[in-house]
Amino acid sequence: MSTTQVKRFTTDEYHKLTELGFFHEDDHIQLINGEIIEMAAKGRLHETCLRNLLRQLPKLLEDRATLQSQAPITIPPNSEPEPDFAILKNRNDDYLSSHPQGSEILLVIEVADSSIDYDQKVKIPLYAQAGISDYWIFNLFDNYLECYSNPYQNHQNKYVYLNKRIILPNQIISLPHFPDLTLDLNRVFPNSDKKSI
Repeated sequence: MSTTQVKRFTTDEYHKLTELGFFHEDDHIQLINGEIIEMAAKGRLHETCLRNLLRQLPKLLEDRATLQSQAPITIPPNSEPEPDFAILKNRNDDYLSSHPQGSEILLVIEVADSSIDYDQKVKIPLYAQAGISDYWIFNLFDNYLECYSNPYQNHQNKYVYLNKRIILPNQIISLPHFPDLTLDLNRVFPNSDKKSI
């Protein structure tokens, strides 16, 4: 009886496949723990939350940090997720020479509706292992923000975050590393009762 083995890719192999044109430009894929994952289509709530964040975050950050949206971050040896947003330390080359990784990443943000289990069960240990200090999930399923901080490896060698806070959609929160910059979540969470701003 033969056993089946899954082929896992390194980030270098993944980049080579991309260079060879193996993937199409409109493929929604990410490399997670060596597996090439096709991401689910985004619903209207998800897209609205993304648009709201795209309106708010650049105004807050200005040139104090680099903001990227749905672009790769590298987690060696075999992950290259593309979170909805990442706030990065400014770098002289604007990340031309390599994708951001580890301590260069100040905050990762995921917007989650149908993907909530994946963002909690797969992405939390992935981002914690990478040493990313802060991870936010805009949980559209439960309608609140989950804020994770202080990555930690427990006695079972699993990576987790020591702290988890729940912030309600009518509250205001400071951006990690920028205590003077506050985000009004009422301007971010989708709400059919909102008037035009």
